[in-house]
Amino acid sequence: MDLVPAPQEPLKKALGPATAKVMAEHLGLHTVSDLLHHYPRRYEERGQLTHLADLPMDEHVTVVAQVADARLHSFASAKAPRGKGQRLEVTITDGSGRLQLVFFGNGVHKPHKELLPGTRALFAGKVSVFNRRLQLAHPAYELLRGEDDVTETVDSWAGALIPIYPATAKLESWKIAKSVQTVLPSAQEAVDPLPDSLRAGRGLVSLPEALLKVHRPHTKADIAEARSRLKWDEAFVLQVALARRRHADGQLPAVPRVPAPDGLLTAFDEKLPFTLTDGQQKVSHEIFADLATEHPMHRLLQGEVGSGKTLVALRAMLAVVDAGGQAALLAPTEVLAQQHHRSIVEMMGDLAEGGMLGGSEQGTKVVLLTGSMGAAGRRQALLDLVTGEAGIVIGTHALIEDKVQFHDLGLVVVDEQHRFGVEQRDALRSKGKQPPHLLVMTATPIPRTVAMTVFGDLETSVLDQLPAGRSPIASHVVPAADKPHFLARAWERVREEVAKGHQAYVVCPRIGDDIDEPGDPKKAAKSPEDEAEKRPPLAVLDVAGQLAKGPLTGLRVEVLHGRMHPDDKDAVMRRFAAGEADVLVATTVIEVGVNVPNATAMVIMDADRFGVSQLHQLRGRVGRGSAPGLCLLVSEMPEASAARQRLTAVASTLDGFELSRIDLEQRREGDVLGQAQSGARTSLRMLAVIEDEEIIAEARQEATAVVAADPELERLPGLRTALEALLDEEREQYLEKG
Repeated sequence: MDLVPAPQEPLKKALGPATAKVMAEHLGLHTVSDLLHHYPRRYEERGQLTHLADLPMDEHVTVVAQVADARLHSFASAKAPRGKGQRLEVTITDGSGRLQLVFFGNGVHKPHKELLPGTRALFAGKVSVFNRRLQLAHPAYELLRGEDDVTETVDSWAGALIPIYPATAKLESWKIAKSVQTVLPSAQEAVDPLPDSLRAGRGLVSLPEALLKVHRPHTKADIAEARSRLKWDEAFVLQVALARRRHADGQLPAVPRVPAPDGLLTAFDEKLPFTLTDGQQKVSHEIFADLATEHPMHRLLQGEVGSGKTLVALRAMLAVVDAGGQAALLAPTEVLAQQHHRSIVEMMGDLAEGGMLGGSEQGTKVVLLTGSMGAAGRRQALLDLVTGEAGIVIGTHALIEDKVQFHDLGLVVVDEQHRFGVEQRDALRSKGKQPPHLLVMTATPIPRTVAMTVFGDLETSVLDQLPAGRSPIASHVVPAADKPHFLARAWERVREEVAKGHQAYVVCPRIGDDIDEPGDPKKAAKSPEDEAEKRPPLAVLDVAGQLAKGPLTGLRVEVLHGRMHPDDKDAVMRRFAAGEADVLVATTVIEVGVNVPNATAMVIMDADRFGVSQLHQLRGRVGRGSAPGLCLLVSEMPEASAARQRLTAVASTLDGFELSRIDLEQRREGDVLGQAQSGARTSLRMLAVIEDEEIIAEARQEATAVVAADPELERLPGLRTALEALLDEEREQYLEKG
């Protein structure tokens, strides 16, 4: 029997069951290799003490400090009524601040003997406040200056830099450090995933050397060398996984779809009342080139709200219909599917009435298929699809059901990919006789590196110009708590817009019919500020009533939210689009794809409860016509709060890519890339998606070349092993979901 290679050995064998159990449960570490890849969060320099002045409240911290004084107090308590209770108070300092440590009861004896003034140690515990002073109650500690007989401690801290590890209340940083020291020799066995030529070409140290230097650095240069090497590992292995998906997809057969010279597409283009922007032309060329090949297109179309993505996608669908195939557009909600259906039928005119009286000879049928349709309408839609009568179908996930059969599905367009799992995407693709071409659209601007990491299996096209005639949107923060008259002025502005013949949206975070809702504050407070104010987020039903009776009295106020019956939702949207309502009070159901060019103003209540990209999406619903748009972000948060700073950032720029960077820097990549299997850590431990843009771009190039030369990675066993570790099942599913 082969010996287990050391890095794959379970921690139980290497460290003993008790420590291994805590590491597995609290840090998601199971093997020696996992522990070797649990990198220090930062390093303390022996001569440089931690800043006690900057300690965060309620967090588990590790500090290096010196004991200033220690006092033992006696007190009476229920357990020790005769004044025999003992409390040890130790004050430690690091030059920047002081911190009190407290120990009680029998726990005072050992620290009383050991924590003498002048003693230096590492202390770990949770920061709390008592009598307005910061303190650590019963901290764990490790002395840094051993007596002559305690050489072991001195040796283990002999390096000039002390690694501080991401720790938990159950396992202090130095205990993790000791465990790492125990398994560090097996770093020599670590299988290197990087091809030798790549490593040599970029002057990167070997993996064993990087692991030694990251855990036991002697100089700052050691840390820098280790980090740049370990970042490359993460970027490269992930990009190889994505490159292999692209390669595998590229091997699939597909029917080339080339539009007929004077067919439906030409007829449609001739009807357009405007010319395409340069960006739309360029992206269309990329898409048509993909559609003409014998392998399925896999393309991500990114475009700002209102940049004309739907038009580009429609032209691709018409090209496929021209070439004898069918196209399906998958939308995340019924409101959006109905909206797409309406706008596509309007854009196409008589070309959308193929086979009907008065329809164009070159035309085709455009059908809608959603879950709430009546039986007769649904039957007719299914019939039109299976006979090929309908060239274009627009629907929700109802399109994916087994009953839905296509005559010849050639193209699947997915709107807002992040709302669909890949199982849904693949279920629709499996309805083609051969894999259909795939176009994924998103209006959420994604920084280039995130696109390369999250949507790395897709080629990317970006529409970054707004079409002519789109108006600028002015955005302002309305501090409702500090300046209530600003809020009164906001409602006056809404009345002014309506007086000019325009319409307005008011967006609220909740519906308000008191069924627990996602994001219900009773369930979970979202941020420290939310905790502090405890007020439930404003609700559509309450706000609509207050506005109709108060500041917007006399205006036609309607309500729209996700729990209404689909027919009612559609009726409200139709009335609003037709100008029969002045103000629409809604939840975020209007976030994607709702198009009412006459709506010029939007007031977002409790704007701090929405994410940056969500606010940007919502704002894109106004200023879609020739009149300028106005977006007012109402918040009761204090000016200094992070939430207010976020709103100020949104108000200061209309550049979605800039905002998505801000959003990402605030949320950190973990949220963007999904959590790894334990939920405790992301698979990217060193790599920062925004900062390490160059590494990711270079790793993608290298990965593509490696996979093209050796798709099965037969000549690179180390890389294969690293891939298997990365793509354990949950990561695989996550990558698949995009």
